[in-house]
Amino acid sequence: MITLSVAEVAAITGGTVTAAAAGSVIVSGPVVADSRLAVPGALFAALPGERVDGHDFAATAVEAGAVAVLAARPIADVSGVPVIVVRDVIGALGALARAVLDRLPSATVVGITGSSGKTSTKDLTAQLVERLGPTIAPEGSLNNEIGLPLTVLRADESTRYLVLEMSARGIGHIAYLCDIAPPRIGAVLNVGRSHVGEFGSIDAVAKAKGELVEALPADGAAILNADDPNVAAMAKRTAARVVTFGLATGADVRATDISLDDLGRGSFRMTMPGGSADVRLRLHGGHHVANALAAAAIAAELGLDVAAIADALSNATARSKKRMELTRRPDGVLVINDAYNANPDSTRAAIEALAHLIRQGRRGFAVLGYMAELGDIADESHREAGRLAARAGVDGLIAVGEEARPVLTGALAQPGWAGEAIAVPNVSAAIDVLHHRLRPGDVVLIKASNAAGLWEVADGLLAEVDQ
Repeated sequence: MITLSVAEVAAITGGTVTAAAAGSVIVSGPVVADSRLAVPGALFAALPGERVDGHDFAATAVEAGAVAVLAARPIADVSGVPVIVVRDVIGALGALARAVLDRLPSATVVGITGSSGKTSTKDLTAQLVERLGPTIAPEGSLNNEIGLPLTVLRADESTRYLVLEMSARGIGHIAYLCDIAPPRIGAVLNVGRSHVGEFGSIDAVAKAKGELVEALPADGAAILNADDPNVAAMAKRTAARVVTFGLATGADVRATDISLDDLGRGSFRMTMPGGSADVRLRLHGGHHVANALAAAAIAAELGLDVAAIADALSNATARSKKRMELTRRPDGVLVINDAYNANPDSTRAAIEALAHLIRQGRRGFAVLGYMAELGDIADESHREAGRLAARAGVDGLIAVGEEARPVLTGALAQPGWAGEAIAVPNVSAAIDVLHHRLRPGDVVLIKASNAAGLWEVADGLLAEVDQ
């Protein structure tokens, strides 16, 4: 973060400093909302939460070196450290991020949204853009009204690019994030059924995702998926120049001659206006080809040449955990931890990746938990996941928790499936079932919404062979 005085922070956020003489204190470190991340010079943002209240951890942050606290009320146990009291801490974070970005005219903002693939595409894009100059991108999925400003606030005078992931749980959310960090380049990956229970319809999802391209300036670029009609239609909603990516013949950045190796890593010929080059991804799953094309289109807009793009994509790694994270145990069992989050479309992609590995001669198992925020389509979406797993030829399908049981209903209704359908109540039961069934060389996919906590299944399977 750029250096700011407490008085400047207060002025930007409309806050009041509790100690009259504290305005001259300098914030030279990062802005953090987790007291465990506080370091000397930091500003600690005391966020309210459903389970914990950040105000209760302000003293811990100060002990670690935080020089000021951004809070919704005075805090008594941080005497000697200024508290900037604001009406809304989350809103204050957004205002502070916008003010910092306004002081960095050399920084170009890239926004990425979509129903699935945002984090992987963000990670790929960052690894490409870093070849052009100092780049800030979030770790994991810091993509909402808290995570995005915290990411922006990591920028300083040396920053040339910010690659930001933008999520939405309703209409207006992405527009709000764009107000905090106005993008010059915006990429929309897809419009799917993620959060459809909150949005109400796919059309509403498309409306929300399109807020990104509506925020772009006339001299900017909208990077749109030519293979998704809902995304392609967003060309009419932007003043920016449109660049398309995908498998469609007319896409500006497209892939041909796609193949997958024995671990599901994609290779393809990438063609774009600047030329063509071969790409060999290190990421698992054919769906990453589209993510790579989106990242390539963004990097090309920023000036990276085709050869450098192809080289960077071929060397890019999966920076974010629990997203098609494949680990080979010493006994040869492949554990695919894709349990960070799930929706019908990302689950389909994960099962397709599993199916490819099964076709290589491996026995396959799928451990599926519930997919959240699907509303009226929840039961059918889970049944669909079960049908897909059965068609993939899994030897065992394990549904974790009551809400995931329709997965088994779908699988058992699939003609010709001879696998084993198993309902378990929790993570430990799932691990126990797999412990008695996995053999060397098998592959197991673990997929669910984040709240299901199924990454613990992956952790348990990997811990078994470490003991």
